[in-house]
Amino acid sequence: MARSLYTCLTEGDVASAAASTAKTIIGVKAHANSGIDLQGFWISQSGVVASDGPTLIEICYCTWATNSPGTNSSSTTPNQISGRVLTAGFTSGKTWTGEPTALTVLWAFALDPNKGLFVYDFPLGDSPDSALAEGFAIRTTVASGGGAVNFRAALKVCRN
Repeated sequence: MARSLYTCLTEGDVASAAASTAKTIIGVKAHANSGIDLQGFWISQSGVVASDGPTLIEICYCTWATNSPGTNSSSTTPNQISGRVLTAGFTSGKTWTGEPTALTVLWAFALDPNKGLFVYDFPLGDSPDSALAEGFAIRTTVASGGGAVNFRAALKVCRN
């Protein structure tokens, strides 16, 4: 069955927080009458050097109990990439200045400073989905002693 698929991008560089401090860089929240299915994501980093150590990347489920997209963050525009043309039915945001609460880490990995890009698409039938009015986020933590790192990221989602 064809579904409407969207990407939510950081729409430019998002600066890291201080070393060893978590920062949510991109997130999506479903409206009250729908959920979101996370189909995949990508993240890239620049400004990192080999001596900085790896960056912790966390793919999170978020209830958006506080600081939903557009609150203590900059709103972004979801881009439809396939399927029947529909209104997105969810909101997205980037670069939180006050961290959202109620984040649950679904998947975490270390992004090597020598690797600038990581792309992942969930296998068919294995993609996480959210409850009504909840969603997903990507959070980064630069290694202690690390310098200023910039990130670009995207969440690939569809409504359900």
